[in-house]
Amino acid sequence: MKAEISWLKLAMKSLANRRLSTLLTVFSMTLSLVLLMTVERVKRAAQDGFTQSISGVDLVVGARTSPLQVILFSVFNIGQATQNVSIESYKDIKSKPEVEWTIPYSLGDGHRGFRVVGTNSDFFKYYNFRSKEKLEFSAGAPFAGFFDVVIGADVARTLNYQLGSPVVVAHGVTSGPAIQEHEDKPFKVVGILKPTGTAIDRALYISLEGMEGIHVDWQSGSAPAVGKEIKAETLTAEMLQPKSITSFFLRTKNRIEILNLQRWINEYQEEPLIAAIPGVALAELWNSLSVIDRVLKGISFLVMLVGLFSMLIAIMTSLNERRREMAILRALGASLRNVSGLILFETLILTSSAIVLACLIKLALEVFLGPWAQSNYGLYLQAPVFSSNEIFYIAIMFFSSLVISLVPAVRAMKSALKDGLSLKV
Repeated sequence: MKAEISWLKLAMKSLANRRLSTLLTVFSMTLSLVLLMTVERVKRAAQDGFTQSISGVDLVVGARTSPLQVILFSVFNIGQATQNVSIESYKDIKSKPEVEWTIPYSLGDGHRGFRVVGTNSDFFKYYNFRSKEKLEFSAGAPFAGFFDVVIGADVARTLNYQLGSPVVVAHGVTSGPAIQEHEDKPFKVVGILKPTGTAIDRALYISLEGMEGIHVDWQSGSAPAVGKEIKAETLTAEMLQPKSITSFFLRTKNRIEILNLQRWINEYQEEPLIAAIPGVALAELWNSLSVIDRVLKGISFLVMLVGLFSMLIAIMTSLNERRREMAILRALGASLRNVSGLILFETLILTSSAIVLACLIKLALEVFLGPWAQSNYGLYLQAPVFSSNEIFYIAIMFFSSLVISLVPAVRAMKSALKDGLSLKV
């Protein structure tokens, strides 16, 4: 044990004597490991944010299409439904005894590049994301009037909107400059949602009656003639009853009823509908993007190789300068095993230092940059702090560095065997 301790101390002193190259090697390995864990952490946060964009919803129901398309325009506000769901069918399904609650969802218009969604107060009451987190307001409250609007966090930040800001919805526009606007029926911001890291942050929410109100005097997608507009103050609730919606979210009272209800909706006789299970569709969608996962993993392993080879190059480069040191150690009675052990001890110290520093830097980055990544990019860095993949990568780097160190260790043994005190310099 004493011999091992003395050789460990000798390895530490040898590294300290070459402090510049030692620091550079540790820095290179630390940087590569930090990048490796950062890529893995960002990938995990992106996957969690993607697959947990909606929580607590058993079925998403829309007009007959693919389950993936229903999820895309209902959860992510991407694309547009080719057909709507009649309000009669919606009420019929909603009234079934196994249904606990529903949230209607109506798409179509936009505002300065952001999607406008028509819904009702149940959206703010029941919609959950991630681990059943509820929607919260940073200011204001849910809409109450026909022309009240609640905006997401990204909308408020990008457009610098506050409570009371006027909003003019553009007809049929979700991005780019507006061609036709509902200028005669402006909305007023009454609520601003807290960041969620989901598509909710990039949308504006109005009532279903408000969605009907801005289109009540339009005919076949065309604005009414001048002087033929219906004034906003003359509209009544009876005039603004929705005739159809894009889709709706549904939760059952008992989870065992999900598949039976899904089958019944898919076979609905009144109109062609489809009911998609969000978790299944989102998992399939993420799997379809597996090429991104493979690219990120490839980058991670390349980064790890850079760190390992930087260590190998540093040790191999120093060997020629240390041939006299090895010869002296041999003359003092050191065995070839001791010489190779010295190299292994140095590798152990370098790798352990890099791993400890990388873990500390990773934790510091998550503490200080986590809120920034959450608010700007929707990346929620959830537990665990170190995933199984990250622990696996750390173990791979540790043991790979020891294996790679055998190359300079064997070379040091050969040099020490043939070199003597008369080594030429």
